[in-house]
Amino acid sequence: MTSVRIGRRFQGPARSGNGGYVAGLVGTALAAELGDGVVPQVTLRVPPPMEVDLELVATTEGGQLLDGTIPIATAVPVETEFLVDATVEPVAADDARAAEASYKGLSGHPFPSCFVCGPENAEGLQLKPGPIGDGRVACTWVPGAGLTDAVFLWAALDCPGGWAIDLEGRPSVLGQLTACVDAQPQVGEECVVVGRVLGEEGRKTFTASTLYDSDGRVLARARHTWVMVDPAAFN
Repeated sequence: MTSVRIGRRFQGPARSGNGGYVAGLVGTALAAELGDGVVPQVTLRVPPPMEVDLELVATTEGGQLLDGTIPIATAVPVETEFLVDATVEPVAADDARAAEASYKGLSGHPFPSCFVCGPENAEGLQLKPGPIGDGRVACTWVPGAGLTDAVFLWAALDCPGGWAIDLEGRPSVLGQLTACVDAQPQVGEECVVVGRVLGEEGRKTFTASTLYDSDGRVLARARHTWVMVDPAAFN
């Protein structure tokens, strides 16, 4: 059992932690316990509280992030086949940079303080996933010092999936994230993240995202479940 605290830097909506970062905390702890052929699937149970001491537990059977006895997030191992459709086709870095100019979150972000993609979070990753015209979104990411650990790759995989949705017309928060990290980028390396929608079911939307290194190799990939919400309930 490990004590962790989600700093305000790592917020998603104004009143809770970023889903991808929090899922990464639990997912990477579980991944360290797992063998080949399985990956962590993390479900967010309640909005993750910030600036309070939480307990992180992981065994080969699963993981939990707890606020006392309240589960904030839970994780279970699933077969890697679950990610068979999570590899989104790559985009050239020049095209990803061009797409950033059309990033809708610059003016219509439902959660502008988001650690991953919020334009108002100066300490965040500052990703700007923009449409590339075929249903995908893409952006570049140059990880700085201290941002190449797996937990930040989980975070970087988060919002490019979300912005494949129309987050202005269908504002959503992350409900579940299943991710696999194959390799880590180098500090200062220009990477590309690509996302696309897989389907919808009621208030839920299913998406996928992939992180590529500067040579076009897959670093990490993920599948997400998003839940449509009223942003006012989270900000």
